[in-house]
Order: sequence, then C-alpha cells, then structure tokens
Amino acid sequence: MTLEDDGGHAAPIKRPVRWHILVFLLPALIVYTAVMILPLFQTLWLSLFNTVDGQPAFVGLANFKVLFGDERWAASFWNAFRNNLIFFVIHMLVQNPIGIALAAMLSIPKLRFAAFYRTAIFLPTLLSFVIVGFIWKLILSPIWGVAPWLMSLVGMKTFFAPWLGLPGTALIAVSLISVWQYVGIPMMLIYAALLNIPEEVIEAAECDGITGWSQFWKIKLPLILPAIGIISILTFVGNFNAFDLVYTVQGALAGPDGSTDILGTLLYRTFFGFQLQLGDRSMGATIATVMFLIILAGVSLYLFIIQRRIRRYQF
Repeated sequence: MTLEDDGGHAAPIKRPVRWHILVFLLPALIVYTAVMILPLFQTLWLSLFNTVDGQPAFVGLANFKVLFGDERWAASFWNAFRNNLIFFVIHMLVQNPIGIALAAMLSIPKLRFAAFYRTAIFLPTLLSFVIVGFIWKLILSPIWGVAPWLMSLVGMKTFFAPWLGLPGTALIAVSLISVWQYVGIPMMLIYAALLNIPEEVIEAAECDGITGWSQFWKIKLPLILPAIGIISILTFVGNFNAFDLVYTVQGALAGPDGSTDILGTLLYRTFFGFQLQLGDRSMGATIATVMFLIILAGVSLYLFIIQRRIRRYQF
C-alpha cells in the first residue's frame, strides 16, 4: 500500500515491526530449546564418543558398528525393534479404527448421553501410567485378579491364561492395555474433524439419499482423511517413544524373556544400567540416535509423500 506525497510520487507506508510477537514467543522458545533441542544435539554428539583408557574419545561411527555388528548388541536391538513395530501395528489396527468408530457414533445428532460417553472414554488418558499399569496387573493376575471371575460369568473362564507372564501373549496384552488407555485421543481428534464438516455437504448428501453409515463411508470419511493422517503419525511417534507403560507393567527387563522389550526399555537399561549391569552412556546415546532417525524417517515419509496425496480432500 502506498500514499502520494506533495510531488505526486508514491511513498510506501512503513509497517510497524511487531516486536510483541517475539516477546511472547521468546519464553517458550527458550524453555523448548533448553529442554528439547540442546539435549537432542548433545545426545547425537555423545553417540560419536566412547570411553578409551578412562577418557572420552571421539570414535565416529564405531558405536553404531558395535550396535549392529556385535552379536549380543544386534540381537537385543533387533528384538526391541521388532517388538516396537508390533506394538505400533497393534495400535494402528486396533486403537485408531476403534477411535474412528467411536467418534462416528458420538457424532450422531440424536445420541443420548453423548457427553457422558465422551468423558468416560477419554478419562483413562488423564490417568497416570503408573496407576494404569498397576490396576491392569491386578486385574489380569491369575491369583487375585478379577479377570478369571469376570470371564467365568460369561462361560469363558477356560480361555483365561496368565497373559502378562507368557512370552507369546505378553506384548499383545501390554499393547491392548495401552490401547485402552489412549483410545480417547484419536476418538476426540476424529470427533472434532467430523464436527468441522460443513453442514451444506451433509445436507447435499441427504438430498441425494445418502444417509447413515453410507454417508459416513462415502462423504465423511474422505473429508477426515487429513485428521486420520495426523493421528497415524502421532501414533507412530508416540509408540516409538514408548517406555513408561511397559516399564510399569513388566519392569526394566521387559519380561518374560525380553518378549515386551521395546526400544525405550532397551535405551533405559543401556544408558542407566540395571541391577548388576553398568550403564553405558555412549551406547545409550547411540540407541537414542537410532530411535530419533527412525522417527525422523517416519515423519518425513508422512510429510513429503502421504500428506501430499490426502491434501486434495481438504477444504
């Protein structure tokens, strides 16, 4: 925008510098840098060092060669990575579809007590992971748990087993506990996306005779694909950063026999040590760096490939 001066020449208007934006952002930027950015770079830098003759020495990629080349380290890492991948797949195939279905049902205009249902389903996400892990250990205990009694009420007691104590079922059991706790998050995000669909679109679909679940599959689902994409990448990042629930339910050793060991628990034992095992800061930082690269690869795949394909559904 310009104004003419006395000589008829156009003089540009100087826009005021909005310093107040920087003032309000600066505290959050300082805290985020101190808590997140600096520790991240220090971890990446630490992964390139190791202790030689009692002194820290730069070793380059030698720690990564040990992690992937040494038989013991490689076996532990790939076991944790495989379990972490299964942990993520269970959340993607169970948690997110259930969350979408719950959001679709809660968005029905004539549904009674919808607010109560939303609160009840979302409430476990507010609970401490320590409380959740302890409660579910009590519920599933074969000695004093209520799960055998509840299953006997419906004639299914013969199917009960100490799922948390069996190598073949422990990871699935822990994953389903996590699904129970966090299913409210995708439900609320999808619910908000459904509420943001313009009423004109819904009315046009009803005029064409598209109602009920047919309306959801043909009209609403394509329009909420961006929200589903966001939920998927948040699930990926959260699952590959997971540690707390597995640690609470199965301990630092992630038993039985490492069947619930994921990258987070492997990182904890490596960095801080456990029982008679001494901590190794360099190898712990190496595992943390690999976790960061895995998450970075997944997020980049979403941002540069998947998001571009679903952007055409946005208004």
